[in-house]
Amino acid sequence: MSFQKDLLPKVVKRTPLALLMTFALAANLAIAADAAPEAAKDAPVEVVKETPKESMFQVGKSYFARVSDRLADSVTGKSDELINRAMEVIGVRYRWDTELPQSGLDGSSFVGYVFKDKLGFLLPRKSTQMSRVGKPITREELQPGDLVFFNTMRLTFSHVGIYVGDNKFIHSPSKGTSVRVDDLGSLYWDKRFDGARRLDGSDNLGDAERQELLNEVNKLKRKSQSL
Repeated sequence: MSFQKDLLPKVVKRTPLALLMTFALAANLAIAADAAPEAAKDAPVEVVKETPKESMFQVGKSYFARVSDRLADSVTGKSDELINRAMEVIGVRYRWDTELPQSGLDGSSFVGYVFKDKLGFLLPRKSTQMSRVGKPITREELQPGDLVFFNTMRLTFSHVGIYVGDNKFIHSPSKGTSVRVDDLGSLYWDKRFDGARRLDGSDNLGDAERQELLNEVNKLKRKSQSL
């Protein structure tokens, strides 16, 4: 079995979704940094043949660990910027299955747009998939930038928003409305509160869902290269 066939499926399976976009953009740099040209010239041919598999695997593990550690800090450290970006979208109308403010945003696409636009984090498209990203936290632990979920269609995690502090969250509620800030303590939302997640670089998505995100990353790479 070739190195690529042996390693790549494991990388895709083990890679947290929030790292996929970063990995796709920086993998070449990480690999290039690991391969020291001067050392490679002086090394015996046998060493060059035997070391790449272990070396690249170790680079991948340490790279994911570093980015994963920075992810939670980035969300926390840039929460003000994240919330400000979300606030700029207030008033954009709700429209199902669209991804840009110019066309309108539904509940999950609003959250996905803000995180991707401000922090470069690629989240799954559906709120139910987002509910498996990061680590679960209690209502008392909520901090600005955390994701909050609701049961609005007699389905768990059928709606998502971004917590902004002071028991408030911003979201795109439903057809006929627009992006707005609501109170978690209001009768409607309090009754339907379904949990919260904090992005920390981890996930428990299935292989097919993670592969779907990786495909999206590749699309973004091809699009940027064509510009």
